[in-house]
Amino acid sequence: MKRYISIAVCVLIAYLCLLGPFTRAMAQKPLVEKLGLVPAPKVLQLFFPDYQEILASSIIGKVILYYGSLTGHLDQPAKIIYAADYPAMSRTVHAALRLDPYNMDGYYFGQAILAWDARQYQLASDLLEYGMQYRTWDWQLPFFAGFNYAYFLGDKEKAAQMYMRAGELSGSALFNKLAGRYLQESGQTQMAIDYLQTMLKGAHNPAVKKSLQVRIEAFQAVLLIEQARDRYKSVKGRAPGAIEELVADGFLDTLPPDPYGAALQNG
Repeated sequence: MKRYISIAVCVLIAYLCLLGPFTRAMAQKPLVEKLGLVPAPKVLQLFFPDYQEILASSIIGKVILYYGSLTGHLDQPAKIIYAADYPAMSRTVHAALRLDPYNMDGYYFGQAILAWDARQYQLASDLLEYGMQYRTWDWQLPFFAGFNYAYFLGDKEKAAQMYMRAGELSGSALFNKLAGRYLQESGQTQMAIDYLQTMLKGAHNPAVKKSLQVRIEAFQAVLLIEQARDRYKSVKGRAPGAIEELVADGFLDTLPPDPYGAALQNG
C-alpha cells in the first residue's frame, strides 16, 4: 500500500513540476495555436461515427472559450483586448457544423463573430444557407441571412428571398412585409405585388389582411409611376426630374393616390 502511495506522490510531484513550464509555454504561444487545430471533419467522422454531435458541441465550446478569453472581465463591458484569429475561428466553427449541421449554437456564434466582428458578411450568410439545408423548419436562419443581405451587403433581391422563406416558416406578417418591400426596392415591383397578393389570399387575421392590402395598393401606385417613367425615358432619353413632369407631358393621367397618405416619389 505504501508503495502505491509513494508512486502516486511521485506522479503528482512530476505533474506539478511540468505544469508551470507548460502553462508558461502556452501563454507565449500565438493565438492560432491557443485555439488549436481541428482534424478534418471527414477524419473525425471516420474514427468517431457515433459521437459527431458531442464532438461538434465540444469544438464549438472550445471556440467560445477561446473568444471569451479575449474579452474583459464579466463585470465590465465586453471589450476585445487581443486581436482574435477570426479565420481560424471560422474554420473551426465550419468544421464543427460539418459534423453536426443541426447545432444552432454554431450558427448563432458564426453569425455573431463573422458578420458583426470579422465583417465577413458573405461568409456568415453562406454558413446560414448551409444550415438551412438541414434545419428546414427554422425561420431564424433565413431571418439572419435576410438581415445580412439587406443591411450589410445591400442585396435587396436576395434579402427578399430570405425574408420570404422566414415568413413562410414562421407565419410572421413582418417578414412578409419585409420581403415585399425588398422585392420592390430591388426593381421587382410586380413580383412584390404578386407575392403580397398570394399572402393576402392565405391571411385570416383582419389586421394582417388590411396591412397587406394597403401595401399592395401602394406598390400598384409605384408600378404605374415606374411604367410611366420608363416610357418617358424611352421617348425623352432622360429620366423625369419630378413626377409632375409625367403628368404634364401626358405619360401619366394623374398622380396615383398613396394609401399611406404621403406624397409618392419618382423612382
